[in-house]
Amino acid sequence: MKKILPLLILLLGAVYLASSLRPPPNNTAFDLQTFGRLPVLMSGRIKPLDTVARTSLLTMQGRQRVSDPTISEPLADSPIQWLADVFFNPTKADDYPTFRISASDSPELVSLMGLTEEQIHITYDNSTKRALAMADFLPGTRTRFSYNQLRPKLAELDRQARLAEPVENQVRTGFQKQVVVARDRLVLYLQLKTSLQVPDSPDFLKELELFEQALPAGIHAVLAKQKGEAHDQVALKVMMTMAERASYLEELGNLRVVPPAAGDTDPTHWRPTGTALIEAFSAGHVDATIMDYARLGHAWRAGDSATFNRIVGALHDNLAARYPEAMRKSDLESRFNAAEPFYKSMTLYAGAFFLAIFSWLKWPETLARSAFYLILLAFAATSAGILTRMWLEGRPPVTNLYSSALFIGWGSVGLCLVLEKIYRNAIGSVAAGMIGFVTLLIAHHLSLSGDTMEMMRAVLDTNLWLATHVVVVTTGYAATFLAGFLALIYVLRGALTKSLDRATADALTRMVYGIVCFATLCSLVGTVLGGIWADQSWGRFWGWDPKENGALMIVVWNAVILHCRWGGMVKQRGLMALAIFGNVVTSWSWFGVNMLGVGLHSYGFMDAAFYWLIAFVASQLLLIALALIPLDKWRSFRPATTTA
Repeated sequence: MKKILPLLILLLGAVYLASSLRPPPNNTAFDLQTFGRLPVLMSGRIKPLDTVARTSLLTMQGRQRVSDPTISEPLADSPIQWLADVFFNPTKADDYPTFRISASDSPELVSLMGLTEEQIHITYDNSTKRALAMADFLPGTRTRFSYNQLRPKLAELDRQARLAEPVENQVRTGFQKQVVVARDRLVLYLQLKTSLQVPDSPDFLKELELFEQALPAGIHAVLAKQKGEAHDQVALKVMMTMAERASYLEELGNLRVVPPAAGDTDPTHWRPTGTALIEAFSAGHVDATIMDYARLGHAWRAGDSATFNRIVGALHDNLAARYPEAMRKSDLESRFNAAEPFYKSMTLYAGAFFLAIFSWLKWPETLARSAFYLILLAFAATSAGILTRMWLEGRPPVTNLYSSALFIGWGSVGLCLVLEKIYRNAIGSVAAGMIGFVTLLIAHHLSLSGDTMEMMRAVLDTNLWLATHVVVVTTGYAATFLAGFLALIYVLRGALTKSLDRATADALTRMVYGIVCFATLCSLVGTVLGGIWADQSWGRFWGWDPKENGALMIVVWNAVILHCRWGGMVKQRGLMALAIFGNVVTSWSWFGVNMLGVGLHSYGFMDAAFYWLIAFVASQLLLIALALIPLDKWRSFRPATTTA
């Protein structure tokens, strides 16, 4: 059993990953998978509607599931089904609990929106569920509400948001921040509703057909009216109505759904529905893509899945023939979204972490090998995910905070695999499982702000420096964090367990020392490359910007660790305490400078990240204190272990 267990665990992990490659089940007769692969231009890049649905839900409610706590089944089977209702059946979508508003975030906002106790409190019709709710195993209050519930107070919400906007984000009150966020979420929803058709139109397809039929006569009627001559009253009315519709859609819609002429790859030539309708007045006909989307909406509302599937298939094939590159990326991104490689990897990392921990207690060789295999699988899945993102973006792996979390975790795990291959003591697997899980969890929370493959800022739009400075300095981050987490293992095992024998302590010391040397090299080279980039971009090599100071602090701190070790000022425990403080220094450079709101490298204040950063720093300081308690208090203390 011990011999086959690692292979069995490897097989189960591979099956788990392979299961994500299958197309997700479609519980409706409508071909929503093909619909989700249709490309649109949003926020500066072409993306599939599936991505629009997922990122919009994350922005509005912090999750991709549309559900009600009192109903066992989700209200929409998938994000793309929710988006189809927003586009084509807004009356239904307006009743979905889509917007997160929580009394724990801002009770003043709850009061402003007029949400009553009856609307907030959840009443379960099952006694077991009521008991679970009392024990906090089920939610007792609602935190997500529908557009119809919030509609009566939209004007007041907009007024309060306008009052808060002139105030700098760093000094806004909690109420002001939540008001602006809630208003922006509702604006996003309204923009989606008006991207393909007018929400209050009883039959937008019929309106478009009447408009196209009336176009020739309508143009003559407009000219005749301008000259004071007799004109076709019906055609003129149709033209005026559609002009109002087009202007409304152009003003509010945020998706560019109409592609340019075949062969035109310029993203700026994609047009929103409203603009394309205005162009129809001069072209003499309505764009075929607009008509196809209108037919899709008509079939969706009528429940006509056969017509819907036929049109969506033809639209997809037509776009694929005209824009093969855009469609290849759109199709792959949809499959990438469904596969969720980073979520699957996070699960595997967690499983590997516990297997490696248990290997220190029982079956060391068997469980350690099992953990190593799971780490390899998770590392492969993460690598595939990062490579996919690189191809979709046409960029190196690190372009924003989200991708930096992915890369730091990936780089750290890669180094852990090397350490585990050399030392074979499960320490590398424990560190890999912990770091891989934590960094992917950080990445998940960073993804809640919306699309993670955003447009690059102008100063960052240089693949050469993104592939050199950013990758090298981020590798330095990863290595410094790894040294710190290896030191955590040393301290926790030594102070809290009896498992830190001399051989393990010496191995950990060599690991930390070697990784610190590697981190020093990457941090120094990356910082120098950053200075050269700054000289090309801003005309100066160094300006004592907060981010530059943070990068320099990592180099200096790693140098301090090495000098203290070389000079004999610290031994094993001192080395570990210094390495743990490297986590504090690196976390400040990674996240802290972004929250200052000043400098050329600051990209916005994040309240949630600020409190988590403070908690992380406090935890590291406590562990340093634990490392420095007298040696005879350690549970792993042995009189012979004089090097500790």
